[in-house]
Amino acid sequence: MTRRKMVLTAEIPSREECVRRASGLASVIRGNIAWSEQNRRLHDDTIDALAEAGVFKLRAPARYGGYEADTRTLVEVAAELGRADGSTAWTASVYWIPTWMAGLFPDHVQDEVFSTPDVRVCGTLSPSGFAAPADGGVVVNGKWGFISGAWHSHWQEIVAVQVGPDGPPMPIVALVPMSDLRIVDDWHTSGLRGTGSVTTVAQDVFVPADRVLPLGAVLNGQSASAANAGAALYRAPLLPVASASSVGTVVGLARAAMDAFMERLPDRKITYTGYEKQAQAPLTHLQVAEAAMQIDETEFHAGRVASLVDSKAAADTPWTVADRVRARAELGRVCRLGKTAVDVLAQASGGSSIYTGVPVQRIARDVAAVNLHALMHPNTNAELHGRVLCGLEPDTLYV
Repeated sequence: MTRRKMVLTAEIPSREECVRRASGLASVIRGNIAWSEQNRRLHDDTIDALAEAGVFKLRAPARYGGYEADTRTLVEVAAELGRADGSTAWTASVYWIPTWMAGLFPDHVQDEVFSTPDVRVCGTLSPSGFAAPADGGVVVNGKWGFISGAWHSHWQEIVAVQVGPDGPPMPIVALVPMSDLRIVDDWHTSGLRGTGSVTTVAQDVFVPADRVLPLGAVLNGQSASAANAGAALYRAPLLPVASASSVGTVVGLARAAMDAFMERLPDRKITYTGYEKQAQAPLTHLQVAEAAMQIDETEFHAGRVASLVDSKAAADTPWTVADRVRARAELGRVCRLGKTAVDVLAQASGGSSIYTGVPVQRIARDVAAVNLHALMHPNTNAELHGRVLCGLEPDTLYV
């Protein structure tokens, strides 16, 4: 009997149930924020709570007990997690992307990866390692930074440049057990401190050939899996999938900023003015209204990128370059609008908000960190979109 036959398909909860479970984690997540900020990684209890709620199953194949959730579900779940804590939402969303990528590998490789309950796969798209051909596979050396969730991962998806005597250099994607990698505890940052986005190092790590795929194939969602060939989950290229998987965190952070501001508002005045209540000031009315509309726009663009990915997957229609670039443009727009909304509310929160016990300062740091991410950066994504609208080809493979 194969391992695949030994794994039972679980009952798949509805989107509403997944969101309800995520919302129900808020007290546990918030209770661990201070620890996570200090220790620069998620608390084990937070990881256990996410596992119990099925968060790590959302992008796993159904035959291994996964939910094969669409990206609209990811947006709404991440938004609920982000409303409690940006680092928790970001880490969950990062796991969703390499977990989806694992489903592109041959079925017997998936059997190994998904044999671990609630398996967590971290990863990167940065080709900062080198792979040399070896008998039966490749030997990898290199290091990869910003590996969110590495401390609690079982596998890492790495990208390396394969060099050899028989052809030009070729970027590859490989799945490597975390036990084969060394973690460098270098995550000392201002934002997203709880994500534990450390550096990992490979030194003469052998990777079997069946755990290696060309990066170009992965970027285009070209699967080596027979079992997943007909699944709607795998009918989209990687970057649109990653875009839709990531935006929910920003939506959640923007909502969290509004929650935090409104919670403090009744007891606040505006010092050195005649306003005994901040809520009475016309300036406050303008700030709250502006932030509220920006949050609405953030939700709109997050929903639109999810609809793009999910509708094309359901209809199994081809992806054009314009489609791919628009997914990244929507991602950038969510990041820009979400940060703008948070900044308005943070600015309106007054001098007392700089204390570490006031949530809005952490929310502002987290959303700023998201906006600096190379694939999330609003300017980078807007420029790429405009370039294609002007009739030029993309200047990157990451579309």
